Amino acid sequence: MRTDAPLRAVEASAIEPAPGAVVRFAAVGDIHVTRASAGTLRGLFAQAGELADALLLCGDLTDYGTAEEAHVLADELAAASVPVVAVLGNHDHEAGTPEVVTGILEDAGVRVLDGGSCVIEGVGIAGTKGFAGGFGRGSLGAWGEAGIKRFVQEARDEAMKLEAALAKLRTPRRIALLHYAPVAATVQGEPPEIFAFLGSSRLEEPILRYPVDAVFHGHAHRGTPEGRTLNGVPVYNVARPLLQRTRPGEPSLRVIALPREPAPQETVAA
Repeated sequence: MRTDAPLRAVEASAIEPAPGAVVRFAAVGDIHVTRASAGTLRGLFAQAGELADALLLCGDLTDYGTAEEAHVLADELAAASVPVVAVLGNHDHEAGTPEVVTGILEDAGVRVLDGGSCVIEGVGIAGTKGFAGGFGRGSLGAWGEAGIKRFVQEARDEAMKLEAALAKLRTPRRIALLHYAPVAATVQGEPPEIFAFLGSSRLEEPILRYPVDAVFHGHAHRGTPEGRTLNGVPVYNVARPLLQRTRPGEPSLRVIALPREPAPQETVAA
């Protein structure tokens, strides 16, 4: 749990810092690109380049996970003038070839994380898709049929991917990038009957153990825009349908700013 400094991830529009004092991240998920999406997202991605230092994509980037859809998305992302970091979602797995989607996006310069991490402007980003299973006392346990045990193990495996990615980062500021929700707060508004399929508390566990300044996820189209983990880390649901509904007239992006940490001083030998 972080105890050395207060969390300082804030809405970018709420501050007017000195130039270069913060790093801005624009995040969105659930864009569900189809062949008909060609030409419809370039404006949004161009805005991301104007508003932020990096664009974060929180899964369900395509509608059926096909190569055709991935190529359309790659073409649209050419309008983004900033680094793009992404995780896949459940829709990106529908065709059974998520590696094809990943390959096409990576060829277009997108960094796709699946239990990995990267550093943008001094901020570490750890990402994985995540999985379902429920929250708190409503979490599904690994008991009974083999199918149930495999389901729970998938949730555990995704949580372990996130933990491994966070553990490798040595940056003072960190972001967790997911598709599924790690807390119940940001799925509120969805039918309670499907909460268990929208995320898992197991994804929250690594965030409680490692210093994280903000978490972004999608998947819950009718959820709640913001919540917090048990240790106070802000969690942002950036599913595009939710952003469009709750922020009418604004770009369907959530832009968050983190303080830019000073570069480490070089040690000069005597």
